[in-house]
Amino acid sequence: MLKFLAPLLVFGIVVFVHELGHFLAAKLTRVYAPVFAFGWGPRLIGFRWGETDYRWSWFPIGGFVAMATKDSEALSAIEGETDLGDSSPSTAGAGGEDGGEREGHRRGWNPIPYDPNALRPFGPHPVPSERWIESKTLPAKIFILSAGVIMNVVLALGVSTATIMGFGRGYVPAVIDSVLSGRPAALAGLQSGDSIIAIGDTPIERWNQVLDKITASPGQPLAIEVVRPSGERASLQITPALSDDVDPVTGAPVKVGRIGAAPRGTVAREDVGFGDAVVAGWNVTWVMGGAVVKVVGGLFSGEVSVKQLGGPIAIARTSFQAAKNGWEDLLSLLAFLSINVAVLNMLPIPLLDGGQILLRVVESLKGGEFSMRTQEMIARVGVMAIALLFALVMFNDIKGLVQQFFL
Repeated sequence: MLKFLAPLLVFGIVVFVHELGHFLAAKLTRVYAPVFAFGWGPRLIGFRWGETDYRWSWFPIGGFVAMATKDSEALSAIEGETDLGDSSPSTAGAGGEDGGEREGHRRGWNPIPYDPNALRPFGPHPVPSERWIESKTLPAKIFILSAGVIMNVVLALGVSTATIMGFGRGYVPAVIDSVLSGRPAALAGLQSGDSIIAIGDTPIERWNQVLDKITASPGQPLAIEVVRPSGERASLQITPALSDDVDPVTGAPVKVGRIGAAPRGTVAREDVGFGDAVVAGWNVTWVMGGAVVKVVGGLFSGEVSVKQLGGPIAIARTSFQAAKNGWEDLLSLLAFLSINVAVLNMLPIPLLDGGQILLRVVESLKGGEFSMRTQEMIARVGVMAIALLFALVMFNDIKGLVQQFFL
């Protein structure tokens, strides 16, 4: 059952935590937030606490937070700019053909049906202007807009730390399983069963340490200390051969060193205390973030092909496979996707958090808001950019499915 729910579980948690960050920041900065929802669609169940309606919606993926702005149709209705008359709950607040509706839609605001109970604690009176997001200082606005990204980083760090603590630190020991005849390892005398204990002056325990040294040293002689299965120590000198490979992150062609040896596939684990787990979790989070930044930079530089991008279908397939492999892989995927969302949301694209932050900074520098026409143009650019990206990743997803099942 877990593997079938994994896509919704992973994506839902990542998006919900992101929106939770925006909501908590709004509360801390005293921005009026009448609704905080888990999921999308109509309200299923919920409760009111203070001025906020906490709800569980019909489609349990992600979430959203409603914040007070001077331009929202709901606020226009509260402030008497729209005649509510005898409108029903499904239409009240839309404003009919009145100015509230036209203004709200011009600004691209997603309307929330008018609900008198949602106006607490203000009742029929206007929400005070100091509770609008526009009334806040630039640092407060940046904090609200970046809080979702911050929470995604915290989620990735927390999940990575908990995974390392719960499952231990897994690694492949630096024990040779096989060597290829005629390759540098065999020519130097490396044998099956040898344990590599040092390369140069660096002590070695894990196979990834061996890989790091060898791949970075094509054509350079390396002094390697090994312990034979009999307990005998031996000193070898191996010169890695220059080989063609691809960058595991960007997919770009690279030159690396290879010796023609493979490790035993046994995964060893060591218990990790809380302090070490936090450090290891931070290191993992930092590496994941760097990998995502590298891919994004490669897209702009041309080093990374857009054909490598995946969308919802790719995420679902990866989540399904991770769930089949077990909780450790699924939690690792959750942390990685959370970092992906954090990095991508900080891109300076309109509608994304990074684009909104840039817009607020520029408005602060120019001493006033952009005109309505300029805001509409910026929003259209953002919509087109995101729509183009979505179409591209969906094309890649569908192409991958076709190639897998029909070719």
